[in-house]
Amino acid sequence: MTTILVIAPSWVGDCMLMQPMLMRLRQRHPDCRIDVLAPPWTAKLLHAMPEVREVIINPFPHGALQLGARYRLGKQLRASQYDQAIVLPNSLKSALVPFFARIPLRSGFVGELRYILLNDARKLDKQVLPLMVERFAQLAEDAQGEIPRPLANPKLEISAVQRDATLQKLGLTPDKPVAVFCPGAEYGPAKRWPASYFAEIAKRLHLQGYAIWLIGSGKDQPVANEINQLAGGNCSNLCGSTDLGDAIALLSCAQLVISNDSGLMHLAAALDRPLLALFGSSSPQFTPPLSAQSRIVKLDIACSPCFKRECPLGHFNCMMQLTPDMVWKKLLRENQGAINHAPTKRTL
Repeated sequence: MTTILVIAPSWVGDCMLMQPMLMRLRQRHPDCRIDVLAPPWTAKLLHAMPEVREVIINPFPHGALQLGARYRLGKQLRASQYDQAIVLPNSLKSALVPFFARIPLRSGFVGELRYILLNDARKLDKQVLPLMVERFAQLAEDAQGEIPRPLANPKLEISAVQRDATLQKLGLTPDKPVAVFCPGAEYGPAKRWPASYFAEIAKRLHLQGYAIWLIGSGKDQPVANEINQLAGGNCSNLCGSTDLGDAIALLSCAQLVISNDSGLMHLAAALDRPLLALFGSSSPQFTPPLSAQSRIVKLDIACSPCFKRECPLGHFNCMMQLTPDMVWKKLLRENQGAINHAPTKRTL
């Protein structure tokens, strides 16, 4: 039986995009056992993936070397006798634990002078593998192998029991069609559609009979409060009141999701919810939502995508010029099984 340790990325969205690689490992090695070394905030997401046997918490803060602690963790993992480690982050630090664990095959892409740490170090061809999900999946193949196309999309499922428990905990009753807004983006403000724009769409959906739920981390509470205030108090601000498992449950209830390019966007896609994904500083050519029910809204302006945390030019045109009217027209035109099926209070 093959045992594999995967060193996961830190971002929630990237962890979701890792799943097709896990699926491919299971295809190639049907009896394999896959453990994942991951940050604590991604644990509930990984537990929801049937391909994962065990989640080992990565205790190291972002950017911290902590060489001694990494050595001790690696030494502790020797007892698991892994056959292979797959290191998804490109940092030198991320390859240390598998090296210290003496895992015989250590696979990853070349990066940060880690040739000694990886004995299956591969050169990434970004033209052949433009998508992050493809780059991850490539590491499930042999060094000269090619990924099967098309790749399977990430997929999450949640039981009715889990969903109902979350709704009861948060005091929510989905007696109306639900629109979930994800107004945050952990990477930085350049990815965030303006709060006033979210509020305008919230007001229009409220008139169409929707319940609007705002979800995100505690850091997103201020912007969610602003959206709710500008929308006339017609939203349920759940930011900071949920963990990742709760967020998955809430997204599963949605007839419509509107999200910035964020981890929650990828979760909504994996749940196959009707999704409108708003892109500004980042690119759907690299990390698109992977679902047939996903639609992209973006402006093709000269400075986008810049991949910066904040607008380097100071005008933020990639989001400021993406108006609520544009998004509303997209919702109506795409007819994702949401707007036209809601009980209408007033025709807009």
